[in-house]
Amino acid sequence: MAEVLLEARDIVKHYPVTRGLLQRTVGWVRAVDGVSFTVEQGKTFSLVGESGAGKTTIAKAILLLERLTSGNILFEGKDVYKFSAAQLKTGYRPKVQSVQQNPWSSMNPRMRVRDIVGEPLFVNTKQPKKEVYDNVSKLLDQVGIGAEGMTRYPHEFSGGQRQRIAVARALALHPNLLVLDEPVSALDVSIRAQIMNLLKDLQTQFNLSYIVIAHNLATVRYMSHGVAIMYLGQLVEYGDTEELFKNPLHPYTRALISASQLTLPEDAKDGAKQIILTGEMPSPLNPPPGCRFHTRCAEAGELCSKEIPDMRQVGKNYVKCHHYK
Repeated sequence: MAEVLLEARDIVKHYPVTRGLLQRTVGWVRAVDGVSFTVEQGKTFSLVGESGAGKTTIAKAILLLERLTSGNILFEGKDVYKFSAAQLKTGYRPKVQSVQQNPWSSMNPRMRVRDIVGEPLFVNTKQPKKEVYDNVSKLLDQVGIGAEGMTRYPHEFSGGQRQRIAVARALALHPNLLVLDEPVSALDVSIRAQIMNLLKDLQTQFNLSYIVIAHNLATVRYMSHGVAIMYLGQLVEYGDTEELFKNPLHPYTRALISASQLTLPEDAKDGAKQIILTGEMPSPLNPPPGCRFHTRCAEAGELCSKEIPDMRQVGKNYVKCHHYK
């Protein structure tokens, strides 16, 4: 079994809702509500769900852009929130980097590529400029851009090339973990496979771990070793990727796979079944009691609206559903 690099333990993030001149708190948006998972060294872990499920909030918490309401994030077995400023600067932030969704807006249009990719090195190391640019040249070669692109500006590159540059920038400090927030969704379909293959090659080459935030289940299935399905701030199912796609347990997981046009196992007999979810995701300001999915679930019973289901192991994976009690 691979070594655990990062572990989230029962993490919670609630945002206050304020009103009036005195900014009195009148409620709480439950963006993330008790989520736990592990990311192994050299593996890819994906978080999947509708907009508003809490995926990006988790990514921000891991990148320390948001402070958790409660819970712990452990990196290499140590609680990140107990790190001193010096420990964060040398032992966490350089080791955990991110690649954003939109390569068109994640770069300063007035900076040359050599300075965009080299900026983390200028800020975090004392390397002379020549050494930094030598490292930038190597990084650009590794992502398929080439050293000839160093003096060009971002607008001179296509979307796929810009995303390669963003990956090179993220690799500059030799991280252990990359947080990839929809890394290919803003790209043309013909380019997506190239970027995914690049990420997989780099993972093998440098033993990188990835956390992928995604909507596209085809991307998730291709890249991931483990996957978690989120709904309204909670995990409803998680485990091995291939097992989850071959044998989805939770009704919400089956609906997502149906909507993505990835065939469910039983479809081979009955023809393609499309599961249509009724209604919309409830507000995280006032989530429903019991199972949070019961308001849209065709299989929901009386117990589902009253009692919160436990996370249970079924086969290789885990599911939060009363039907497996």
